[in-house]
Amino acid sequence: MESADRDAGIGLAELLAAFSLATDLGLGQPMEHVLRSWRIAERLAGHMGLPEDQRRSLFPVSMLGWVGCVADSPEVAASFGDDIAFRADSYEVDLAGPAAVGFFLRRAGRGGPMWHRLRVATTLLATGGQNVVQGMRSHCTTTSALAERLGLGQDVATALRQFFTRWDGRGVPQGVGGTDIAPAIRLLHLADVVEVRYRTGGVEGALEVARARRGRQFAPDVVDAFVAHAPDVLTNAGIDPLTAPRRPLTEGELDTALEALADFTDLRCASRAGHSRGVADLAGAAARSMGLPAADVVATRRAGLLHDIGLHGVPVTVLDQPGPLSATDWERVRLSSYYTERVLARPAALAKPGAIAAMAHERMDGSGYHRGLSGASVPMTGRVLAAACAYRAMLEPRAHRAALTDKQAVGAIRDAIRSGALDGDAAEAVLAAAGNGGRRRVSGPAGLTPREVEVLVLISRGAQTGEVAERLGISRRTAGTHIERIYTKTGASSRATATLFALRNGLLDPLDL
Repeated sequence: MESADRDAGIGLAELLAAFSLATDLGLGQPMEHVLRSWRIAERLAGHMGLPEDQRRSLFPVSMLGWVGCVADSPEVAASFGDDIAFRADSYEVDLAGPAAVGFFLRRAGRGGPMWHRLRVATTLLATGGQNVVQGMRSHCTTTSALAERLGLGQDVATALRQFFTRWDGRGVPQGVGGTDIAPAIRLLHLADVVEVRYRTGGVEGALEVARARRGRQFAPDVVDAFVAHAPDVLTNAGIDPLTAPRRPLTEGELDTALEALADFTDLRCASRAGHSRGVADLAGAAARSMGLPAADVVATRRAGLLHDIGLHGVPVTVLDQPGPLSATDWERVRLSSYYTERVLARPAALAKPGAIAAMAHERMDGSGYHRGLSGASVPMTGRVLAAACAYRAMLEPRAHRAALTDKQAVGAIRDAIRSGALDGDAAEAVLAAAGNGGRRRVSGPAGLTPREVEVLVLISRGAQTGEVAERLGISRRTAGTHIERIYTKTGASSRATATLFALRNGLLDPLDL
């Protein structure tokens, strides 16, 4: 069986559930808000007797409904300031009629000078909020496109295009309302809001908002079912097991799905388009050239795709800040790698790539974030990712600087090697993968060949000569020769000192122990 056809150990539902935790960050809500909203909607669907063929789309629609907010974040930030705070505040208002106008005007140009606030407010009034409407359309279009890329079916894509509709027809698209709205969206409209109100105001708070918006934003039959069963629907909404249908992913399908999610993550900031894919390709190629085990090569590339997922928790106004960041804003950036680690911690198939992804900004001298790891505490997989991320970012424009030329980026990477911030072997492997490796032959530490790196990892984990031969499909004599050469090159005199060398150089990944 080809490696791409093997079971990846994770289903699409589990992957979407993990990604929804990043979406929670972008909404300014506690993690598992999206999951709790789905559970509320699922329980309501049961009480309402929704047919199984209509309930099947409820989970993916719930997981992806808010993902499109990534795509319109730059526009939201330009009009209303902190996009995360804007979305968090929006749960308090029925966004139609005078209440909506007041909400948008109070937040117009927030965080900018008075002239900017007046200009944004004037534009909103003069155009009838067309930029807001366009943002909603963009949100729905990009989200439905993601559903199609993930192979979720036309019913899911169609429902996601109705995410900003309203029962009274005053949403987006204008005039689409009532029973023309997909059942999954009708349920999610209510579940999304009452989950927030239940946390802040208990059952009575959730009932109050449901009744207030009945026949307006929310479908009357959905509200009536909720009122009749609110305590049952809301209580312990966060502890049900994941009961969505499990669609196992192959290794190839997992890579395709992660690439799609990486592309969406990069939409959060216009200057980052293609960043995650670029980092992933460099990191994977560099890890392979260094002779890291095949599993580590795969994990490192996937970590490149995932390393910026925590940026969902950082406002665009911070990411696109043209000047120096305040201490508070810098701390929010530092937290992004912590968010990455948390979002990816639970699915077993993503735990290792997630742990590596969280090291994208660590430095060998301890000057990185979020843990401030240094030296042997950073495995080679993390060293490779850090170098790939740093190099790729230099080639991309940022709000505070223009993109560096390739020559400038190479010079900056080698300066970081000399200062001890980046690992020399890892960084040179990245530069070689990018076509800038003419300075020296890329190899493992102490000049170890890729095969010798494999052997060193095995003997450091306790493998005897015969086991090394069997694992690698070579003769016992050849395995012994490799071990002798490893001892000579590394200056090791025993298995113990060879193991210490492997640890010191990040080859014995603690994530595997």
